[in-house]
Amino acid sequence: MSNSSKVLVSIVIPVKNGDYWLSDTLKGLLSQKINGGLEVIIIDSGSTDSSLDIITQFPVRLIQIDAASFNHGLTRNLGVKEAKGEFVIMTVQDAKPVDEFWVQHLLNGFEEESVAGVCGQQIVPWEKDKNPVAWFRPQSDPQLVKYNFTPDQFNQLHPTQKRTVCGWDNVCAIYRKKILEEIPFREVMFAEDCLWAREAILKGYSIAYNPKARVYHYHYEEPASIVKRLFAEYYHFYRFLGFKPSYTDNGFIRKLKDIKLLVKEREVTWPDKWKWFWYNLAIREKVNETIDIFNQSVSEGEDALLKKYKLLCDQIPQAHKPV
Repeated sequence: MSNSSKVLVSIVIPVKNGDYWLSDTLKGLLSQKINGGLEVIIIDSGSTDSSLDIITQFPVRLIQIDAASFNHGLTRNLGVKEAKGEFVIMTVQDAKPVDEFWVQHLLNGFEEESVAGVCGQQIVPWEKDKNPVAWFRPQSDPQLVKYNFTPDQFNQLHPTQKRTVCGWDNVCAIYRKKILEEIPFREVMFAEDCLWAREAILKGYSIAYNPKARVYHYHYEEPASIVKRLFAEYYHFYRFLGFKPSYTDNGFIRKLKDIKLLVKEREVTWPDKWKWFWYNLAIREKVNETIDIFNQSVSEGEDALLKKYKLLCDQIPQAHKPV
């Protein structure tokens, strides 16, 4: 972390009961090497674990808000207001930079003044409590990708292309602060990042993706709880991009691929191989079940879709500690 008195980058992290991850996350953030000053701003929304005790052990700024006032968009806007840096990074309590050059990789995406923000990549580490089918296995060297469209060009894209362009992610993203002030996050419970990317494009800015900027991030989800999160995701992408999800392959060939992958991982015990095989099978079944529910709601009209959204997504499941 630079000792420069002038802050170049502010990192904003919403926190709620994150004591399991916070020490590793903050150590990773404060070890970053950049040519400029860096500050970390934590916005805690009523933690009842030892998060606050951990936070006081690090040179960070702490803002405390009432749990009831937390909102994915507005809480991050508060962090932007408090930020001193020219650039603002959004991340989360359970994301850890892969290396000490994560911030610099994000900054490297600002090749032109027109670039409003740069999004990195989240990957799953090779750890025994993480789903081994999802472990990061890169297929090619990461390449910087930049998108820029006129509003007409963007609106003429197929919804699948819009989804690709706006696949933004506040687990690992950096912004010019002045543009966040111009285009603040919306007051939404989900997808504030995707909606921001869409608005930035429609206002004539470029956005970039640099997969060299990586964080370790993983949520273990019980299959039964995945419906809420996925339905919220599908709802927002459909409403703002016209995008409808495709069913995931859960047939014989896909199962065989999982088996082959799990069998060759020597560090995974045979009982765990069996456990993770059935876990992935159950997750994909829930994905397809959620798509069925979503498609049925869409077919019944806008009112039915909104009603189902409110019914299912009153509270999105939060990340929890491994068991």
